[in-house]
Amino acid sequence: MSTLAQIAQLTADDEKAVSAAAGAGMAYGLAAIGPGIGIGYLVGQAVQAMARQPESAGQVQTTMFLGIAFTEALALIGFVVFILLKFV
Repeated sequence: MSTLAQIAQLTADDEKAVSAAAGAGMAYGLAAIGPGIGIGYLVGQAVQAMARQPESAGQVQTTMFLGIAFTEALALIGFVVFILLKFV
């Protein structure tokens, strides 16, 4: 059976499952964009700060890792939303 014939035979429940999967994937993709940009900016600024004042590199590095952890938490929250949309 061809793919087009299979798509034509989708029931209402199948269409709902396909919509939920597409919405969940889109939600997680959008949720991952912000933290990715944030972490990139954070690390870039930390490297710049360490280059300007090498004696404060330890403190800057600690703060950078804390910022990365908090920013990554946003991506994890997006993943939880993805799971909730997919299976609930």
